[in-house]
Amino acid sequence: AACLGDQQSAIVGHAAFNKGDSKNTYGTGCFLLLNTGETPVFSNAGLLTTVCYKLGPDAPAVYALEGSVAIAGVGISWLKDNLNLISDVQEASTLAASVEDTAGVYFVPAFSGLFAPYWREDARGVIVGLTQFTKRAHIVRAMIEAVAYQTMDVVDAMVKDSGVKFTSMKVDGGMTANQVLVQFQADILDTPLSRPSMPEVTAFGSALAAGLATGVWASQEEAAAMQHAMCEYTDFAPSMSPEAREHRRTKWADAIKRSLNQA
Repeated sequence: AACLGDQQSAIVGHAAFNKGDSKNTYGTGCFLLLNTGETPVFSNAGLLTTVCYKLGPDAPAVYALEGSVAIAGVGISWLKDNLNLISDVQEASTLAASVEDTAGVYFVPAFSGLFAPYWREDARGVIVGLTQFTKRAHIVRAMIEAVAYQTMDVVDAMVKDSGVKFTSMKVDGGMTANQVLVQFQADILDTPLSRPSMPEVTAFGSALAAGLATGVWASQEEAAAMQHAMCEYTDFAPSMSPEAREHRRTKWADAIKRSLNQA
């Protein structure tokens, strides 16, 4: 009764039916979708313009901008399997939480180039800001924060392309169990985030779409009300000062420049 791509299914699973709604899935990589309404927005930053959903034969098509990040959860696996810095994913979370910040370390995990919005095949991974006081925990935290920085770059591109300011964002995927990541993402975006209690939002989205197609729910509003009743969210509010945010953004941009022209 319903056929959706996995990322489109996730945005339906969050009942993100309004223009300006967004979701980011944190798995091996990251996949961010912004609902742009019934008019497609074409990107100048290399983002994908895609059909978000069409919930019924007579319903209008709704479009989205999509951006992807190559290295997210797979970066944590790299720390474990290639560098032996951690024994498992939980240790990464524990180590990251054991330090207040990265002590000035920035990790650009451009192992096979950079995806949106840079699209640079010549980029390679770099770690900058190391000192004799750098600890294992700082490097692990820098990898986790890199996921948030890369997402920030995609969000910035989406805002420029669409003119839509992010006022909130839904997040899902295995990496969102990491409290450090989700809180830092809210901080660096200066945007509240909401994490669902239901881990399989993608599967839930396909069920919602099928229910709408077969008349289980009479409207998107009714389906959304059911979703809100079944799926509790934990909210993460930004708490970083504007000065600290701008400083970190500037340092990240510098680290990105240092990763280029390496191949």
